[in-house]
Amino acid sequence: MAQEQQASKEVGVVTIQSGRPSSLPTNIPTTMESIKGSEVQDKINATDSEDALKYFPSLLVRKRYEGDYNHAMLSSRASGTGNPARSAVYADGILLSNYLGNSVSGLSFPPRWGMVTPEEIERVDVMYGPFSAAYPGNSVGAVVDYVTRMPSRFEAHVKVGFSDQGFQLYNTDARYKAWQSSASMGNKNGDWSWFINLNHTNSVGQPLTFATRTVSTGTTPTNGVRVNGWVADQNTANADIYVIGTGTQYSTQQDHAKIKVAYDLSSTLRATYTLGTWQNSSEGRPASYLTHAATGAPVTSGPIVINGKQYAALSGSDFALTNESITHYMHGLSLKSNTKGELDWEIAGSKYDYSKDQKRQNAASALLPAALTGGAGTLADGAGTGWNNLALRGTWRPYGVKGAHVVDFGYQADNYTLDYLTSNIAGNWTTDVAGPKASFVGGQTQTQSIYAQDTWRMAPGWMSVLGVRSETWRASKGTTQIAANGFNQVWADREAHHVSPKAALSYQLTADSVIKASAGRAIRMPTVFELYGATSTTNTRYINDPSLKPERSVTNELSYEKEGSKSNWRLTYFQESTHDSLFSQSIFDPLANASISRVQNVGRIATQGLETALNAQDLIVSGLEVSASLTYADSIIKENAGFVAVAGDTLGKQQPNIPRWRATALATYRMTPAWTGTLAARYSGPQFRTLNNADVNGFTYMGVSKFFTVDARVRYKYDAQTTVALGVDNLNNDKYWNFHPYPQRTVHAEIKYDIQ
Repeated sequence: MAQEQQASKEVGVVTIQSGRPSSLPTNIPTTMESIKGSEVQDKINATDSEDALKYFPSLLVRKRYEGDYNHAMLSSRASGTGNPARSAVYADGILLSNYLGNSVSGLSFPPRWGMVTPEEIERVDVMYGPFSAAYPGNSVGAVVDYVTRMPSRFEAHVKVGFSDQGFQLYNTDARYKAWQSSASMGNKNGDWSWFINLNHTNSVGQPLTFATRTVSTGTTPTNGVRVNGWVADQNTANADIYVIGTGTQYSTQQDHAKIKVAYDLSSTLRATYTLGTWQNSSEGRPASYLTHAATGAPVTSGPIVINGKQYAALSGSDFALTNESITHYMHGLSLKSNTKGELDWEIAGSKYDYSKDQKRQNAASALLPAALTGGAGTLADGAGTGWNNLALRGTWRPYGVKGAHVVDFGYQADNYTLDYLTSNIAGNWTTDVAGPKASFVGGQTQTQSIYAQDTWRMAPGWMSVLGVRSETWRASKGTTQIAANGFNQVWADREAHHVSPKAALSYQLTADSVIKASAGRAIRMPTVFELYGATSTTNTRYINDPSLKPERSVTNELSYEKEGSKSNWRLTYFQESTHDSLFSQSIFDPLANASISRVQNVGRIATQGLETALNAQDLIVSGLEVSASLTYADSIIKENAGFVAVAGDTLGKQQPNIPRWRATALATYRMTPAWTGTLAARYSGPQFRTLNNADVNGFTYMGVSKFFTVDARVRYKYDAQTTVALGVDNLNNDKYWNFHPYPQRTVHAEIKYDIQ
């Protein structure tokens, strides 16, 4: 078995020996949390790589079902689940975060979690905040780095897992299941080492969206059909609505394959190549709750009558069907020295390629049940989209690894290309080739950066870290086309230069305690889709804002850490001020002479809070391991001149998707060498989805609610090769929302066989 690499740690100072984007020994002057792959297997019902983050302080992944490939966004202390571009996710230094966009509607841009499976994970490191010059401005929220396995001798693994969710909501009462199988193998032969991982997931998720009618829009019946089956509810503003059916419920089949090959050119120089593929075939299927009041037949079209009032006719927009077919490739190549002497260096390049990315959908005129097999629709094709990254890095240690100065420096080039064509299909949306163009959104962004950072041990017990990152950003080839409006705009190229300083100071109070302060500036540039694709149509005008300003954040952190022989306790005060935050909001556009909703800059958001975290082994009794965290965040909108106050102003309101309180707890008891039991809990307080906090009802479709869930897991090692596990997520069956309903009580079972 390959030896797990864990972050070595002085009190308050973390040194990663491999696996971070620089892959070089680097002191990280900020809050750091880690988990080993073996702990993930022991303690967590992990079916996706993002599950490894489930109990980290202040983190939340918006995972709606197993295999959620298009909406699993990462949230951190001061960055909500609607801002995935404010965090950075890597796997072995290869970027998984998708900086082509920053949205959870229409086109979505979550990290490409599917390129890492739980069985690959050797360690996960999380760095909080933009305090290292080696990372781009997207690190303002958090940096997540997955270190995957590389064997030191022959090993092979096979795992089969099954999940079963009972789900009850409105008129849906069903069970949804997922099956997963994986196999991996690796070896080291002389100077060569290799590792192969295969994974297949077949998942059926619960309904995620719902068709509704607002009660107040009812009119005197003329030609509508009287129906039964609707469910009375209230929307996020507490207005009465009727829920008339489900809109999206995914069935997805995904295949992952990863191969890593490394060759030791010498005892201190290694070349590594990684190839990852991810394929997805999914169907989104709706269902009408409505039946004809007289005949009992299903109703899927035409105007409807509920409680003596007539409502708008059912359409394909109410009951949207989708078929997606996706094939993505990931490449990574690096040449890295590891002398731990005066100078180490690395050359690393990676590429993420949307080789195939097609989404078919029925048109508003294509109605159930006929639309299941044909009718008009659209085909959205993202082939040609992707990104590539190049990094040249070095570490200079003029006085040795523990010397007075250790200097990190480097150059990075990051290029992103969006190429998304949507075509109309007149005949059969399920099979026909693309027809006339409906729309096209495309463009490129590029960031070239140089950075340097000096770790200075200036006196016994004292250490400072000073760094600076200089970035040149360019946006080019921006194009927005809408055939229906005859709109064809090629946007002007843009260029901007920014400098982001970083600083930290730590002082070792005692042999087992430290106090440290960090400060950093981060510039989060607009993404291609925010510039050219996040648009609105009003009065036949096509409106966009390709001149969006970058988000400018200044983040500060003050921490006290205390180490015990088998424990670590941390208390952190954090503060962030962000100017020109990028959100979709209502503004007045003088050219259209109307209020519109589009991505726009919000003047300033100020966040401050406290976070405490505890990790302890053999707590109270031998074999009991406990980790827990509690976070308070006060994130308030301070300036927002452009907002149109339709339903209340935004000033003084909470930043969307940031709860004031959140907490995690994870307790594992190793009863015997063979038996391990875990009980865990997660809590998130009330929050809002809108800037003006008008969505006061979180427990409904499009709402964001508080939640409290309890998870459990029991793992039994039958013999040296065979391990079985049984677990339950959301044991207390809390019914909670983040725009979509989260999973309800879910049972997990798995069996794993290892040869090592």
